[in-house]
Amino acid sequence: MAQWFISAKKADFNKIAEKYNIDPVLARIIRNRDITEEEEIRKYLKGGRQDMYAPDLFKDIDKAVALLCDKIKEGVRIRVIGDYDADGICSSYILLRGISACGGNVDTVIPHRIKDGYGLNDSLIEEAHNDGIDTIITCDNGIAAASQVSYARELGMRVIITDHHEIPYEEEDGRRVYILPEADAVVNPKQEECNYPYKNVCGGVVAYKVVQALFSFLHPKDEMEIMEELLEIAAFATVCDVMELRDENRIIVKCGLQNMQHTRNQGLKALMEVCGLEGKPLSAYHIGFVLGPCINATGRLDTAKRALSLLSSRSRSEAVKIAAELKDLNDSRKEMTLKGTEEAVECIEKTDWKKDKVLVVYLPECHESLAGIIAGRLREQYGRPVFVLTKGEDGVKGSGRSIEGYHMYEEMVACKEYFTKYGGHKMAAGLSMEEENVERFRRKINEACRLTEEDFEEKVHIDAAMPFSYLTKERIGELGLLEPFGVGNSKPVFAQKNVHIINARIMGKNQNVGKYNIRDEEGGSYEMVYFGDLDKFHEFLSAQAGKENVVRMLEGGRGDIPISITYYPSINSYAGRESIQIVLQNYK
Repeated sequence: MAQWFISAKKADFNKIAEKYNIDPVLARIIRNRDITEEEEIRKYLKGGRQDMYAPDLFKDIDKAVALLCDKIKEGVRIRVIGDYDADGICSSYILLRGISACGGNVDTVIPHRIKDGYGLNDSLIEEAHNDGIDTIITCDNGIAAASQVSYARELGMRVIITDHHEIPYEEEDGRRVYILPEADAVVNPKQEECNYPYKNVCGGVVAYKVVQALFSFLHPKDEMEIMEELLEIAAFATVCDVMELRDENRIIVKCGLQNMQHTRNQGLKALMEVCGLEGKPLSAYHIGFVLGPCINATGRLDTAKRALSLLSSRSRSEAVKIAAELKDLNDSRKEMTLKGTEEAVECIEKTDWKKDKVLVVYLPECHESLAGIIAGRLREQYGRPVFVLTKGEDGVKGSGRSIEGYHMYEEMVACKEYFTKYGGHKMAAGLSMEEENVERFRRKINEACRLTEEDFEEKVHIDAAMPFSYLTKERIGELGLLEPFGVGNSKPVFAQKNVHIINARIMGKNQNVGKYNIRDEEGGSYEMVYFGDLDKFHEFLSAQAGKENVVRMLEGGRGDIPISITYYPSINSYAGRESIQIVLQNYK
C-alpha cells in the first residue's frame, strides 16, 4: 500500500495569494513545487515568450550560426541528421524549416532504427560524403559520436553538433574527464562552461534556439510566423521526450499549446483531426499520450521519414493521408506492445529476475523498437528501473527507463565494458551489446545498485487536505493557471477522508470507467469518476464491505462504503449543464 504524505512546506500563503490575486490553495501548491522567489512565482503564473532565455547564452551557438550563415551564402549542401523518435523528428523538422527559410541548400536524413541504430555512424558519414554534403548538423544526437565526427572532418566535411544528452565521460583518479567530439561547434547545455540557465531542455528546443539565433542574422521572409510554428514543434518535442515542465520548458509548452489550438502546421492539424482532437482544448496529455505516439510509431515500425513528411506537408490532402497512416501504425504498435509486456511480466515472475532491484529483461523475439515502451510499462508496474533488451540484426539492442533517485546514464557508465554503444540521461537510455554480455550486465548493474527499499515504496504527495465543500467552479477554474501538467509539474493532489460511496456503475465504450455517487462528512452529495484499474478498486471495496454489497451497488442498488481518497476536481459539462466532478486518484 502506498504511503500518503501531506506536504507541509511553510510560507505566508495568504500574502502570496493577495499579491498575485490567487486563491491561498494555489499559493500552497506553488510552494509545494519549490517555487518561492517572487520572480519565479510571476513566471510560473504569467510567464510568456518574453521570459524565454536568449539563444546566445548557449556555448558555441555563435560558432554554429556563423558557419551556417557562411554555408548558406556559399550555396553548398547542408545535411541535418536527426533521430527516429519524436524529439529527433521534431528537431530535424525545426532545423530543416529554419535553414531552408534562410535560403539554405539543406536536406535531412533520419537514421533507420534497425539498419542504422541511434545517432551518427560511419555509413551515414560516408553517404553524406558521397552525396556531396559540405556540412553536417546533428540534432538530438551526436554528443557521443566523437569518432564519427573525426571521420567526417577527415573527409573534409564541417560538423555542427546540437544535442541535449549527457556528455560522455571517463573516470580518472576519482574525477570525471568529459569527452567532447571535435566538431566545429557543439551546442549542448549539458557541457561544461555552457551558461545556458536551464539545462534540461530537449533536442527540439536546442534546435529551436539555433534557428532563432540564425534568424537574428538572416531575417527570412515570414520570420515571426515561422518561429511561432516552430515553437509548437519544440513544445511537442518537449512533452514527447518527457522533459520536466519547469522553468523555460513550462513556458515553451504553455505557449506552444496555445499555438496548436490554431496550428500553423498542416501535418499537426491533420493528425489532430484523425485522432478526434480537432476543436477540443489541448493539454500536454494529448501530446504525450495521443498525438506523440503516432509520430513515434513511424520510427518504431516503419521509417521516421513518414513522420517528417507529415510535419513538412504543405497540402491538406497529403497531410490527412499521412496522418491516417501514422494512426494505423500506432494502433498496430499498441497491440504489439501489449503482447510484449505480457511476455516480459511472465519472464520476470517465473525467474529470479523479480528479486533484482534493477530489472533487465531479455526478449529476443520482441521488435526492438518496442523495448522503450515496454520498459516504461514495466517500470510503472514494478516501480523499479528497467532495461528491456531485444535481439537485433547486429547483436542485442535495448532501452532503459528509470525511477526518481536512480540516474540511469551514470549507473551505466560503471558497466560500459559490456556495451558496444550506449547513451542517454537520468530517466532513459539506449544501448547495444553482444548477446554473451546480457547476463553479465544484469549481474553487474544490480551489484552496483545503491537503491534502498525505501526508494521503491510508492509515495503519494498530497498538496492539501481539502474538503469538497471548499470547491466552487471558480476555484476549480483557477487551477488552470497551474497548467500545463506533466513531469516536474504534476497535477495537484487533494485528499478527503470519510468519503461514503453510495452507489456505483461502470461506463465507457470499453466498460473501463467507474462512476459513483458519494457523500462527504458534511452530508454533501457529489459525483466521482475513476479511470484506473476498476477490478482492483472493486476488489478493495469488496474487502471493506463484502462482495455482495459491491455487486448490489453495481446492479443499481444503494450502499454505504467509507474510504479515504486523493482526488482532483473538475467541471463536468453535459447537455448544457455544468457540475463539479471528483476525479479519484488514490484510495485507502
